[in-house]
Amino acid sequence: MKRQLVCLAALLGAFAVGAGTASAAGDPRWAETGTAYTDTLGGGQGLASRADGSLLYRGLADIPLDLRFKGWNHVGDPDIANGYTFDAYQGPDTATSKMYAVTTPAGKRYEYVHQLGAGEKLNNSFATVSPDGQWLVSGEWGGQNRLQVFPAPLLNPSTPQTGGDLKEAGQITLDKPVRDIQGCDFVTETRLVCASNDATGSLFPEIRPLLQVDLPHKLDGQPVTGAVKSLFALPQRSVCTGTFETEGVDYDVHSGTLRAQVIQPGICALSTTVYSYQQVTD
Repeated sequence: MKRQLVCLAALLGAFAVGAGTASAAGDPRWAETGTAYTDTLGGGQGLASRADGSLLYRGLADIPLDLRFKGWNHVGDPDIANGYTFDAYQGPDTATSKMYAVTTPAGKRYEYVHQLGAGEKLNNSFATVSPDGQWLVSGEWGGQNRLQVFPAPLLNPSTPQTGGDLKEAGQITLDKPVRDIQGCDFVTETRLVCASNDATGSLFPEIRPLLQVDLPHKLDGQPVTGAVKSLFALPQRSVCTGTFETEGVDYDVHSGTLRAQVIQPGICALSTTVYSYQQVTD
């Protein structure tokens, strides 16, 4: 359930909603339509929309105790597909694997462990499932030229049905490098949006940009190249000053609402702002 910090929300609500965002020629632009707030510990790592329009939030406080005992100390940006919830987990700096937990509509959880390959980082920033339910896309931290693709646990018949080993199916090679991707979600079968926490301005003109990744065709488990471009800088608005942090992103296919999270700086870091957008055509 969404958690709100009412006092902070009231203060932060004084900041104006943005009028809109730039877009490439031929594409509708994303117009900011509102802001909401969730507490960072209980919801600052990511979010996903359910079929009924409600939102699932993930934060460090949401990691089940039994998974903590197994060493999974970080949960990333989740996704929901066909009523199944997909969570991305990572362990300590010494980890040699990462894990995807899938919770069925009936509440049964299964764990799928991926053993790290040569050069693969232990980070597991997010999980997003292709619109056909067959492929799970995930990403690492730092500078990257790829997104990882796995068969979607439970939904893809090639995966074990009660948890187990999860092998990589292929990857999306990016035509431009990206840095510090915190979350991605599918907008269409051939388009993802990804939230970057890159504040250097060295890869894209925008600071902490929302990126778009276009695929030549829908995922089929084979290697594919994605075309990357920056859409706009995610807002950095707060009554506090300091370093912001981009987190999860979600696209609700039913309402057409795009949401992106930004953790506020300083003492306001207890609150995560959730910005909402809709596509408009001028």
